[in-house]
Amino acid sequence: MQRLATWLKENQVTEVECVVSDLTGIVRGKISPVDKFLYEKGMHLPESVLLQTVTGDWVDDDIYYSLLDPADIDMVCIPDPDAVFLLPWTIEPTAQVIHDTYDRKGNPIMLSPRNVLKRVLALYAEQGWKPVVAPEMEFYLTMRCDDPDLPLQPPVGRSGRPETGRQSFSIEAANEFDPLFEDMYDWCEYQGLEIDTLIHEEGTAQMEINFLHGDPLALADHVLVFKRTMREAAMKHGVLATFMAKPISNEPGSAMHLHQSIIDANTGDNIFAQPDGSMSDLFRHHIAGLQRYIPQLMPMFAPNVNSYRRFLPDTSAPVNVEWGMENRTCGLRIPESNAKNMRIENRLAGADANSYLAIAASLLCGYAGMMERLEPSAPCAGRAYELKNFSLPTSIETAVVAMENSAMVRRYLGDAFTDGYVAVKRAEHENFKRVISSWEREFLLLSV
Repeated sequence: MQRLATWLKENQVTEVECVVSDLTGIVRGKISPVDKFLYEKGMHLPESVLLQTVTGDWVDDDIYYSLLDPADIDMVCIPDPDAVFLLPWTIEPTAQVIHDTYDRKGNPIMLSPRNVLKRVLALYAEQGWKPVVAPEMEFYLTMRCDDPDLPLQPPVGRSGRPETGRQSFSIEAANEFDPLFEDMYDWCEYQGLEIDTLIHEEGTAQMEINFLHGDPLALADHVLVFKRTMREAAMKHGVLATFMAKPISNEPGSAMHLHQSIIDANTGDNIFAQPDGSMSDLFRHHIAGLQRYIPQLMPMFAPNVNSYRRFLPDTSAPVNVEWGMENRTCGLRIPESNAKNMRIENRLAGADANSYLAIAASLLCGYAGMMERLEPSAPCAGRAYELKNFSLPTSIETAVVAMENSAMVRRYLGDAFTDGYVAVKRAEHENFKRVISSWEREFLLLSV
């Protein structure tokens, strides 16, 4: 705590945003004067915030009271001095501090997404392994719109005209929003977020930001902070940034591509590669684990009703767990690299996924494959879009059933997290089903 106190003083911080991530990826917490924050050495929040849905509702009482104390007690939230970020858009000098959550006996609360990732990383540490990840975040820029029934429209850039058509990798199309991205880069540097490449993606005003590879927990923190930073930068410039998986009809969806590799903690060698640069047995087992278990963990990669619109036919998203060398039609791509950088790219996670949970799920699938010495299918050399050797859930309803019934998920992540997460997703879906869509009004109102 002394290191954190010194840092806050050196940066003349006057307010602290004490935050945790809930299961949906929403940042929840308290804003505290810095003196009170240092005096209390943390914060208390109701346990129930970890079972809130994306709409702010709660799960059914039976699940709620089976997982939480009926007295609605507080959990103890302890700041992580390695997860502190200055906020460049605030009026007062403010820091955002990510906290870990514990019960009153000091045990980690396993409904916390950050603790779920820590649990998976501990499995690797027991084997003497250290995972390395590099997320790639896709998102759309859109015009502001206060009516949720109206389709989103592309924003107006520097030229005074909205973007039209597909502009994949266009430098000029990305330059249309240079003032916004200059702020984004400055703000990310100010916060210590190690982002790399900016790319204009396939969709209209769809962009991608790549992160430098590093520690999974730190990168999950950085993605959480980046999403908020990108939204704030967009609002400053009169537009919106959205990480919905499929925000616009007839446009490509937005993904969170996850590059992952494993380092031997003692030697520093990449365990995915042989000395001659060929694939190791452990890498094959890791790939096979992703193939077998991703279908059982889809709610952690595709957590919302909207997530599955990204997997509709004739979209650019790979709806499979095939693998191949440099094959972007596969859900699991092996980028061309040397032995030191041998890795796999999981292309299935949506941009709307909770970064802690998506990274934890991807690493857990590979870990289980290595522990069980599974063998992958033959690599795919052609187009994999139509291949369905490993079926994926096509809706949140079927996805949560697969997760709920997975012995592997319960073995490694526990019953409390599994039941709690499934309950949140079901509560959200029940809420969604109560909404009458514009499609129903358009085609059924006067026709049936």
